Amino acid sequence: MTEGNFVDYIKIFASSGNGGGGSVHLHREKYITKGGPDGGDGGRGGHIIVRGNKNMWTLYPLKYKKHFRAEHGGHGGKQRSSGKDGKDVYVDVPLGTIVRNGETQEILFEITAENTEQILLEGGMGGLGNWNFRSATNQTPRYAQPGIESKEGWFQLELKVLADVGLVGFPNAGKSTLLSVLTSAKPKIADYAFTTLKPNLGIVEYRDFQTFVIADIPGIIEGAADGKGLGLRFLRHIERNSTLLFLIPADSDDIKKEYDILLNELKLHNPELLDKERLLAISKSDLLDDELKTEIKKELPKGIKTLFISSVAQQGLTELKDTLWKMLNE
Repeated sequence: MTEGNFVDYIKIFASSGNGGGGSVHLHREKYITKGGPDGGDGGRGGHIIVRGNKNMWTLYPLKYKKHFRAEHGGHGGKQRSSGKDGKDVYVDVPLGTIVRNGETQEILFEITAENTEQILLEGGMGGLGNWNFRSATNQTPRYAQPGIESKEGWFQLELKVLADVGLVGFPNAGKSTLLSVLTSAKPKIADYAFTTLKPNLGIVEYRDFQTFVIADIPGIIEGAADGKGLGLRFLRHIERNSTLLFLIPADSDDIKKEYDILLNELKLHNPELLDKERLLAISKSDLLDDELKTEIKKELPKGIKTLFISSVAQQGLTELKDTLWKMLNE
């Protein structure tokens, strides 16, 4: 899928169906006089239902279909015939989608599991036919309930990518290269900043046919939480990751400083991100000899496990996968 097809934010307009009106009808049949009321109830209006679909990973299918209208319920008929219920309309979304009220920004619900269904707007109830209003003192009621009107409004859909591991790093840290080596994903790789313009997902194959999902989050820069660069747009995707893998190249001027900047941007965006498991990987380590590695280790940030890896030279990748798997399953 091309970068232009990745959509993680969209607004839709939805309208449920009106409830059908109840029927006012008096029974008429040969040899039966004064048959009494027999008007049936109206049918329910159609719901607007949001449904999780694991085969979707972007909101792109909704980009050009932003209006959803459910069918109205049918009116009641004679002989206590109920009206037909309006057909429900389903809005399929990828797992990890948050639905907000378009005006108040209130979070209504989240879709995180396959085939999970949440009613976004309920259809109007059908009205009762005059059959329901008969009594000893009112044997021929000539009135019925109208159906309840539909509901409508604008809603905001936000996608937060679901992945076990999120790759965090500055542009050109080697995140896309690592993803392409660990998985069968084919992200765009180039030697300029902000090559990656959308999150890329890949499945890492581990021992005994087990797997975990890793996401390459577009590069974060200092000030991303305040709107600089692309980080603000994609920081929310990190909220869904169980473990954060910080990737800093070995040729960085100051590895600890870069790590502190990345950590601070996560904190400014959402302090709860600091509660996640973290691992630091020094990429492009094929450029280092043992003496340089020893010197770098002295300057590394404290309190976080660090590995030296090289995606190009295939160094340290098995240990990286072993460590990530252990962190995910502790």
